[in-house]
Amino acid sequence: MVDTTIGAAGAVPPAEVKDVELYHPKSWVTKYVFSQDAKIIAIQYSITALSIGFVALVLSWLMRLQLAFPSAFSFIGPSEYLQFITMHGMIMVIYLLTALFLGGFGNYLIPLMVGARDMVFPYVNMLSYWVYLLAVLVLASSFFSPGGPTGAGWTLYPPQAILSGTPGQQGGIILMLSSLILFIIGFTMGGLNYVVTVLQARARGMTLMRLPLTVWGIFTATVIALLAFPALFVGAVMLLFDKILGTSFFMPTIVEMGQHLKYRGGSPLLFQHLFWFFGHPEVYIVALPAFGIVSDLISTHARKNIFGYRMMVWAIIAIGALSFVVWAHHMYVSGMNPYFGFFFATTTLIIAIPTAIKVYNWVLTLWRGDIHLTVPMLFALAFIVTFVNGG
Repeated sequence: MVDTTIGAAGAVPPAEVKDVELYHPKSWVTKYVFSQDAKIIAIQYSITALSIGFVALVLSWLMRLQLAFPSAFSFIGPSEYLQFITMHGMIMVIYLLTALFLGGFGNYLIPLMVGARDMVFPYVNMLSYWVYLLAVLVLASSFFSPGGPTGAGWTLYPPQAILSGTPGQQGGIILMLSSLILFIIGFTMGGLNYVVTVLQARARGMTLMRLPLTVWGIFTATVIALLAFPALFVGAVMLLFDKILGTSFFMPTIVEMGQHLKYRGGSPLLFQHLFWFFGHPEVYIVALPAFGIVSDLISTHARKNIFGYRMMVWAIIAIGALSFVVWAHHMYVSGMNPYFGFFFATTTLIIAIPTAIKVYNWVLTLWRGDIHLTVPMLFALAFIVTFVNGG
């Protein structure tokens, strides 16, 4: 308790606000199941993400085994292979990595690292997890739908995504799109928590330029996601309408098996733009939290402050901003105007600059540091080598 009297000066306001009752679970269920505690929610996110990630891992094993021993794994035909690769890709990119880094690490680390007692909106935080879990269950249910999950490829390009010849047309594609819509709704609730907590609930003296780089990475990734996911949301809703209602947002006039379908001149290219306006920032939604974590690990285990902290922060922000102007480098074969191709090629090269700055600063942090080769440090060093070679 802070003494509010200082000699003859009289009363001064206390240095800290009083403790307030934020959240009191009344039972085991409200403590560990329907929990509003950010740490418990983080564990829930992590367990769910790793569980559905294990499903994707098994699918990758089956694909590799089929490639290695096609005669022994003949039960995996072309249709099943397309379904496996579609579900593997979508689960890994969105349901595992995004949920684990932002839902898991974000919920656990942000309050601890900024000095907040909890997330700003605990009830909304709880809802975000349960909507995410519902999205995962809807996605998993597509394995048991007639015809199995969709085999349209994880990019879900129309017209292939909703034509009858593609595997999983009886219900797989509908469940996939519905699951994505639910995931984005759930993430938006969680993402608003992360952003507002970082901006409004920091401890006294914790300025933005004192935040750990882990928080900067998660915070910037969340802002990117809140701006990029609406494009995927709109694309998923419109493609769902094309499939169920017969609209023509993305479906061109097309003849299938001699039958003229009801679609009237939609643009498949529009879906590509919507998808990749989300899809390329998604790369950095996954990468930036990892960058921040690696930065703090290297600083800790080299027993040095990170080299060029402010430069590292601005590099994270620059990567986040530039991630929105490079998406069409995924679309070079779509017939775009060469001037647009030049623009997107140039911005793709420019985004390498802040990324290279981060690598240089990691190396300079290690230079003449008191390096302790702990397991986390070995992982961080392996991350740098892998990222430089293949990143």
